[in-house]
Amino acid sequence: MNPLRQLEEFGQAVWVDNLQRSYITQGTLQKLITEDGLKGLTSNPTIFQKAVAGSEDYEDLFQSARGQGRSAGDVYEQLAVRDVQGAADILRSVYDALKGRDGYASLEVSPRLANDTKATLEEARRLWKTLDRPNVMIKVPGTEAGVPAIEQLTAEGLNINVTLLFSQERYRQVTHAYLTGLERFAKAGGDLSKVSSVASFFVSRIDVAVDKEIEQRLKAGVTAEQRKVLESLHGKVAIANAKLAYRIYQEVFSSPRWKALSAKGAKVQRVLWASTSTKDPKLRDVLYIEELIGPDTVNTMPPATIDAFRDHGKVRTTLLEDLAGAKETMRQLEAGGVSMKSVTERLAVDGVRLFEESFDALLKAVEAQLKKS
Repeated sequence: MNPLRQLEEFGQAVWVDNLQRSYITQGTLQKLITEDGLKGLTSNPTIFQKAVAGSEDYEDLFQSARGQGRSAGDVYEQLAVRDVQGAADILRSVYDALKGRDGYASLEVSPRLANDTKATLEEARRLWKTLDRPNVMIKVPGTEAGVPAIEQLTAEGLNINVTLLFSQERYRQVTHAYLTGLERFAKAGGDLSKVSSVASFFVSRIDVAVDKEIEQRLKAGVTAEQRKVLESLHGKVAIANAKLAYRIYQEVFSSPRWKALSAKGAKVQRVLWASTSTKDPKLRDVLYIEELIGPDTVNTMPPATIDAFRDHGKVRTTLLEDLAGAKETMRQLEAGGVSMKSVTERLAVDGVRLFEESFDALLKAVEAQLKKS
């Protein structure tokens, strides 16, 4: 059986971390749904930047916009909205069949607003209204400014994909923002069964950052025993961090507070594993899929990782295995002089910056297209 389809039996949904016009016009997305059991889709500024710069998919839109004096930002938003609406329409059959539990397409608020709660709220509401589909999610970064926005938008009945989560502490804050938002929505008479959310916890970037820290520690000089321990942590920390985050999920979504909301029709905020392509060629190319399989989770994979897992992925409930080992990995890391708090704080800042850079490059690519004669 197709390993991608097997994941469904273990409670995990496959989403694709990619979107461009040809996914809609050439049947790519529909094929993934039909053949691989795909249940959702994520986009971000980097994905759109690559789509605009690397294809002719948007020539019709650029042609009609040329000479009208429209800004690159306006034209980008038009093409992004068109693509996400198109993807949501194709995924609507999944959404309907699963009664709203899945079948979502996500669009991100501008990364330039990541540290501005008020501006994030305004843009998220505007995008939600413009998209006008029940099966879309608005991506909001899990920054300090993002957390109150997540609560407020949930309280207004919007579907939110919380992105750029790296630390367990911030993830816990996000789960409570979701619960508080649902409680407020219910108090205002809202239908909780209509609200969905995912919390996108980033994986491979953790290992890249931690392995770099470990290399620096080793170069600085350590004892033979410390060297042995630190070298043994290579490629293990991201999975350990994710497993412990999932333990928080289990705790929060089995609490009396959650049960009261569930009784009113609320859906759990599933954990979504993001950044799941393996960056280190020494590691198995499907490592971050195989080691994070468990109930009520989503794994959003880039196309190459989907192909790899279809070809040689192995499926079992790994997410619930060896929690003690995950805790020990994190203990050894701290004992070895690497601060996970520092790593995750830096990754959150860098994550916003990288998306801002992609967004700037995207607008430049759109501007270049608009200037063509």
